[in-house]
Amino acid sequence: MARLLVVEDDESVRQLAARALQREGYQVDVACDGEEGLARIVQAGGGYDLVVSDIRMPAMDGIEMSHQAATRYPGIRIMLVTGYADQRERAAELDGVVKDVLLKPFTLASLRDVVARNLARVGA
Repeated sequence: MARLLVVEDDESVRQLAARALQREGYQVDVACDGEEGLARIVQAGGGYDLVVSDIRMPAMDGIEMSHQAATRYPGIRIMLVTGYADQRERAAELDGVVKDVLLKPFTLASLRDVVARNLARVGA
């Protein structure tokens, strides 16, 4: 079973995404912003099969969290989510770490499909 981390500041989106992924059989942890997300990544020793993170969040955004996580755990795989097209370009500098960028609004089916596709790439 793959282990996922969902990092999202909007509680309703975070909970919906986590439940949808849990129904697919994934073990899902959640964090409410990049600081908490990074803390969970560190606590897990980078042991997530995939981190699914919003880009724009208070405190520490998903881009900064991804940078710091990749510095500590070079093999970590991250999928970013954003409702802002310009943020997608900021993620380009994280090639090799960020495996996908999903645009909001998304359906739960599209989230499940993109997560499954990214996990299949690593055989998780």
